[in-house]
Amino acid sequence: MSIRTTNQADVIPLRPLPTAAVPVAPAPPREPLWRDLVGEVLRRERRAQGRTLKDVSGASRISMAYLSEVERGRKEASSEVLAAAAQALGLSLADVLALAGERLVSLAAIRSRSGSLGAAGGHRSVRSTGPSGPAGSAGAMRPSGPMGGVLLAA
Repeated sequence: MSIRTTNQADVIPLRPLPTAAVPVAPAPPREPLWRDLVGEVLRRERRAQGRTLKDVSGASRISMAYLSEVERGRKEASSEVLAAAAQALGLSLADVLALAGERLVSLAAIRSRSGSLGAAGGHRSVRSTGPSGPAGSAGAMRPSGPMGGVLLAA
């Protein structure tokens, strides 16, 4: 066995690759990633204000390349970076997260209506946990439909 063959590795893409074959049935919409939702909010707000990436990156002290990657959902930004970008746009971190949460809830409602969550009426059970562990004495289960299991506070 040569060194060339031993140093090869399988690459697993984070997002599914497009296929050239015609699918038999349309694929259900994929679960949105949080970084995509936050990036959409930042980009939508920046464009609504008529500002450039250069302007916002200068005001937030985030590199233009990194801010662009955050907006496109390519990078998972830290809370410090998100807070700086939000402040540069005249928003709070809570505003950005609330807008992303609203988008997530609306997408979940669409997925639920399209029946892509399963045959059980689109409801799943999610174990609710808090900072001190499971909610309730025995880890109470709460339904997670279009609105269940999501708490947004501003």
